[in-house]
Amino acid sequence: MASVVRRAAVAGTWYPGDAPSIAAEVDAHLARASVDALRGRLVGLISPHAGLRYSGPVAAHAYALLRGRRDLTIVLVGPAHGAAFDGVSVWARGSFVTPLGETPIDEDLAAALGRASEVVMDLPGPHREEHSLEMQLPFLQRLVPGLRLVPLLMGSQAREEVDALVAALSSALEGRGDVLLVASSDLSHYHPAAVANELDARVVARVREFDPEGLMDRLESFHGHACGGGPMVAVMKAARALGASRASVLRYADSGDAPEGDKSHVVGYLAAALTAVPA
Repeated sequence: MASVVRRAAVAGTWYPGDAPSIAAEVDAHLARASVDALRGRLVGLISPHAGLRYSGPVAAHAYALLRGRRDLTIVLVGPAHGAAFDGVSVWARGSFVTPLGETPIDEDLAAALGRASEVVMDLPGPHREEHSLEMQLPFLQRLVPGLRLVPLLMGSQAREEVDALVAALSSALEGRGDVLLVASSDLSHYHPAAVANELDARVVARVREFDPEGLMDRLESFHGHACGGGPMVAVMKAARALGASRASVLRYADSGDAPEGDKSHVVGYLAAALTAVPA
């Protein structure tokens, strides 16, 4: 059996390699993130996953909503950039480790997801070098005492795979108030800023309108909209099944907005929240 400890793959490159430096950078991003309080119960977030200096200012707008929260299981859903497979890979036991510490897997929930759908497979291999979920940990480990994880990577991100994951999440998470969904995705890649912003606006509009079906249609018509489009749709659909009724776009920016950023070829970033608002 492979080691149950998933070691950090991109610490020291995509984000700092020591705990004090990570904490300082995360805290600086959070201090600059001005987010109004949202009505209702927070069910899900959408957050980017590029290098912390680039996407961190946007991700901070999502994670600022977790200030004061504790004892949460975060179900992270992201794309697999470096492994080809069909289905959804879950790291089902053990822990994820970064310089900020060791975070345990919610093994009961991971197992429940596997029982709920054969699409969800105990397949640790794709996780070992993947950055899309790891880049959420600097914020989560810094903000949430008592954090637990269920890390999920999507393979093909096909519509059938999305819908199977939604069914599993809806079944396994029903009635659990200590769980939050997080979709990890960047938007368009390496276009001039004006082109990227126009492409990204179409995705942002579907999120703002809480229209996962419309977003799935758009992703199928143009594959360059979002590397984690499938996770975004899955989290939006599962959040709706769990009571979410409103989507709030918290921040959009691109990599050219970072210090010394280059507007000639950018990556788009989105932070959004999905909430259950009483009628």
